[in-house]
Amino acid sequence: MPFPIKLGLSIVVALVAVGGWSYMGHLDQTGPQRAIAFLGPFMIVALWIFPEVARHPADLKSPRAKGDMAP
Repeated sequence: MPFPIKLGLSIVVALVAVGGWSYMGHLDQTGPQRAIAFLGPFMIVALWIFPEVARHPADLKSPRAKGDMAP
């Protein structure tokens, strides 16, 4: 995934996590607030450390890649 897309997704996830954390704090929901405080950064880290799956041309020629389920 290109760097600008990763950066944009990271910013969006961070903003949504901060918004959700703030909203749960406003509602006095400490459990979901802690979950958001953990899952937001976890999703950002996972986006950066796990590689994108690369497809090889040989994989695209197999029947399973096309959705054909031969017996």
